Amino acid sequence: MGNNAIKNDRVYTYADYLNWPDDERWEIINGVAYAMAPPSTEHQRIAGRLFVEFTIYLRGKLCEAFIAPFGVTFDKNTQDEKNTHAVEPDITVICDKSKITSKGCKGAPDLIIEVLSRSTANHDVLRKRRLYEQNGVFEYWIVDSSNQIITRFYMNEQLSKYREPEYFVRDNIITPIIFPKFEIKLEDIFQNTEE
Repeated sequence: MGNNAIKNDRVYTYADYLNWPDDERWEIINGVAYAMAPPSTEHQRIAGRLFVEFTIYLRGKLCEAFIAPFGVTFDKNTQDEKNTHAVEPDITVICDKSKITSKGCKGAPDLIIEVLSRSTANHDVLRKRRLYEQNGVFEYWIVDSSNQIITRFYMNEQLSKYREPEYFVRDNIITPIIFPKFEIKLEDIFQNTEE
């Protein structure tokens, strides 16, 4: 299975996602299935550091952070065979416990973080950004470990579309919009990156 393999011979749904073999990882966007490439060591290093920061900050609070593989589908009220989206963000933050199921998240998470890989960069930057915006994910971060930049998107006042992106580099501190007292030093996240 190649890094850019897709299945578009029919409309795929969340029900298909739930029934794929454990050794195959696919995401579904608008009924098209996209193969997920195995993450690199550097990808896992960055995702892990960010996840630890969120986990420590959220201890004892209402919201909860999850790390991939953790499935997200957007319409809470749609039956599995009709929902044509199923993704596995690198980090998912959910504040509404009613969206958490035994299989992942049903409904829009409050914050999603994707760490770019060379093979999935276009997918994360274009398809997933559009999907998250259209489905009401309030805040979305794209982490580019190669260039040591985080691009942050978040919803406008009308909750209808993302504002212009903001960029944070290694020397910056980033604060999630949804947690204004939570500061992450990016030099801690991007230490010893090699990609």
